[in-house]
Amino acid sequence: MIKTLSLGTNFYKYASILLLLCCGKTIAQTQIISDKLKWSERMALSIIKRHPEAWKIDNHEAPKWDYKIGMILTAYQKLYTKTNDSKYYDYIKGYADVFVDERGTIKKFDTQNHSLDNINGGKILFDLYYKTKEEKYLTALKILRNNFEDYPRTQSGGFWHKKIYPNQMWLDGLYMGEPFYARYTSEFEGGEKLNDVAHQFELLHEHTFDQKTDLYFHAWDESKQMAWANKETGTSPNIWLRALGWYGMALVDVLDYFPKDHPKRNELISYLNELAVAVTKYQDKSGLWYQIPNLQKQIGNYLESSGSSMLVYFLAKGVHKGYLPAKFEKVANKGFNGLVTNVIKADKNGEIHITQVCGSAGLGGNPYRDGSFEYYMNEKIVTDNSHGLGAFLLAAIELDK
Repeated sequence: MIKTLSLGTNFYKYASILLLLCCGKTIAQTQIISDKLKWSERMALSIIKRHPEAWKIDNHEAPKWDYKIGMILTAYQKLYTKTNDSKYYDYIKGYADVFVDERGTIKKFDTQNHSLDNINGGKILFDLYYKTKEEKYLTALKILRNNFEDYPRTQSGGFWHKKIYPNQMWLDGLYMGEPFYARYTSEFEGGEKLNDVAHQFELLHEHTFDQKTDLYFHAWDESKQMAWANKETGTSPNIWLRALGWYGMALVDVLDYFPKDHPKRNELISYLNELAVAVTKYQDKSGLWYQIPNLQKQIGNYLESSGSSMLVYFLAKGVHKGYLPAKFEKVANKGFNGLVTNVIKADKNGEIHITQVCGSAGLGGNPYRDGSFEYYMNEKIVTDNSHGLGAFLLAAIELDK
């Protein structure tokens, strides 16, 4: 009888502990995110709530060294710098430590599978190294930097977007590779490769700029052999909003690492101003921009949130850094207000979500992506895709609303 009572007491003791643990989890899961917080923290907390481990963003079933998560965590670094809130730092470090082992090897990273997308996640390693002084992060940075040494290039010296896309440069690739390359060479090599960084922008400015719209085509095939390539110019058929966003963000971010006396700095600033003037002309009255920004009235076109967020970010940062005239702050604010009015949705727990995100877009591949207007319209439109989450975070942090 005594033994039975003892067992029963233990049972109730452990049951109580389990109940407390379960209740605690339930409370955490249903905790309300206050609408009094800034938009940046509301989004950052929403992402953590949905995905307590960063590698699971976009519902990945296994860890992936991912350029989009790299963009999101770059934003978290900015947020950590602003708030000094350790949960943002822990979120970044948690992702890095899934991939970077004690020797500095990056899991899921093949040095011969050349792709600029694979570089972008490395941006988070700089600050982790400076904060922790752990050699593994420096080793990983060196691995990524060395990837540029034998990276395939066009005859004119431009990095291919990926090894599987010979002779092609995409605007997307400027954001994936150049800010990392610029920061590394600036901080560890005395800036010796900054001319090479600038050359990537010069090539795409020369070959993708469209004089009819003052915007930029999505990509350029130097060989002019791809079915999507214009046989005279090598450009892809259309201008794509998110590609413009990648380009603008790449420009405004690499400029962080160009000294004021560098001969290429003013050239890059002129490109930034040229882009700012052009995209302002295509801003919708809602504050947002269309998926194909120069074909606003064409049936099927829609206001797209990730590219719009990217433009807001580069415009705002460009003004704050003194690269752009102050008038573009108004354009950025109109864009941000358009985002929170039209595409940001809050649920009953205060979580915020970003809608109207183009899920993905590219050129070539299998199934074949021909770069036509119809192609860009038929890519899935999704909610809380990481392109949109990261871009909105960057915009919200920069405008500090």
